[in-house]
Amino acid sequence: MSTPDYVPGHGLLKDRTAVITAAAGAGIGGATARRFLEEGARIVIGDAHARRLKETEEALAAEFGADRVASLPCDVTDEDQVAALFALAEQTHGRLDVVVNNAGLGGTAALVDMTDEQWGKVLDVTLNGTFRCTRAALRSFKASGAGGVVVNNASVVGWRAQTGQAHYAAAKAGVMALTRCAALEAAEFGVRINAVAPSLAMHPHLVKVTSEELLAELTAREAFGRYAEPWEVANVIVFLASGYSSYMTGETVSVSSQHA
Repeated sequence: MSTPDYVPGHGLLKDRTAVITAAAGAGIGGATARRFLEEGARIVIGDAHARRLKETEEALAAEFGADRVASLPCDVTDEDQVAALFALAEQTHGRLDVVVNNAGLGGTAALVDMTDEQWGKVLDVTLNGTFRCTRAALRSFKASGAGGVVVNNASVVGWRAQTGQAHYAAAKAGVMALTRCAALEAAEFGVRINAVAPSLAMHPHLVKVTSEELLAELTAREAFGRYAEPWEVANVIVFLASGYSSYMTGETVSVSSQHA
């Protein structure tokens, strides 16, 4: 099946302010930043790669307007940097409506050879980083009393097994569990929390760190016989951030046929 046509914006996030982590570059975060702007949102983007982040901000600002795009380098393993990113959103736009926790770190290592450092780094970025940003979001939303939405980026490997991915799978399963538990706590002050679970969304960085053989194998498993474009995952994130999913919370939505 060929890639479908790109879907134009419909104003689903008009006048909303969103924080998006790991949003520099050509992956899901970058695609989400663009989609949110196309849907009428104002965005504050963070990424650990300062140069790439600045380039992304400048390109999006030139296309959508400098008043709608702001950025700040943010390593989600650093609580002070997380706090600064959220403070920038409130200072720049006076409010916060949506948070997309996209930051994550993968890697391939057999468990028998995996070091504590490899395990800890993947867990700290992928799971602990999502925790830190979710906590910051809920504190902001609770204080404002105006509700809000959190969308987390999980993965189908949080459900299914894959060799060499014990650390990443454990982290993403943790993101799913965090999503469910946080959603129950946040419901009392009008906040919804959901997650997407992509399988294979192709971008240049993935090609550099994954073998051609593994990419071919993973692609062949997909029902459509192709990988997802990052913007196809971003479309589902837009849905979960918008009013169209107003009665959904605590859910993890697979963006793949490979959810089990």
